[in-house]
Amino acid sequence: MDFFNLKGKTAIVTGGNSGIGQGFTLALAKAGADIFIVSMEDDPLTKELVEAEGVRYHLKIADITKDGACREIVEECIDTYGKVDILMNNAGISINEPDVTKFSRLQWDKMVSVNLTAPFELSHEVAKYMIPQRSGKIINTCSLFSYLGGKWSPAYAATKHGLAGFTKAYCDELAGYNIQVNGIAPGYFATDVTAATRANLESNQRVLDHIPANRWGNILDLMGAVVYLASDASNYVNGTLLNIDGGYLVR
Repeated sequence: MDFFNLKGKTAIVTGGNSGIGQGFTLALAKAGADIFIVSMEDDPLTKELVEAEGVRYHLKIADITKDGACREIVEECIDTYGKVDILMNNAGISINEPDVTKFSRLQWDKMVSVNLTAPFELSHEVAKYMIPQRSGKIINTCSLFSYLGGKWSPAYAATKHGLAGFTKAYCDELAGYNIQVNGIAPGYFATDVTAATRANLESNQRVLDHIPANRWGNILDLMGAVVYLASDASNYVNGTLLNIDGGYLVR
């Protein structure tokens, strides 16, 4: 089980203060990693949960779409902990518009900036440190919509397809330096974001009818996956998307 031990490792997690991101953060902390959260706002609960695991916690309030922000984030992590071993590109947004003719360039550009450009820039900056140390893990939060179309939000599907492609492309760039780049593609999970869908009997059943496991995912279902991809247990796993969806994609 030592292969899964992250003690002494440092992890940057974007969007790590809520929902799926908070689950990733807590999983990494439970495995022993020191945590560097990047978020637009503070959440004392996340700090409390992380420090209860006996590891260090640092919060960086930042907008990852601003010029120079990603370089500043990585440099601050290095200044705080002396290194960076894991990058969890988790932050993402979705803007829905039922009328496709009203989905604007402004909405498109905002989603591309958060969901695709920022993960590239952060990965680019951490690679500068991971290459000389000849080790590192970059994990991207992809989606079922890395495979599927997405009604009401063409930019979401496009950016998640793009992030899947970027995962494979950066694997090709960095695998030779013993840096593994992989993605996690969550299915339908019980979070605040999906509360309205789950509360509606018709929409809830529509989702469940597509899931062989016949239930929504919960945050615990994701925690083992991120520890695996962040640990030495996955040192020969490169350019892979790990689908955690209860079987959604097979039906």
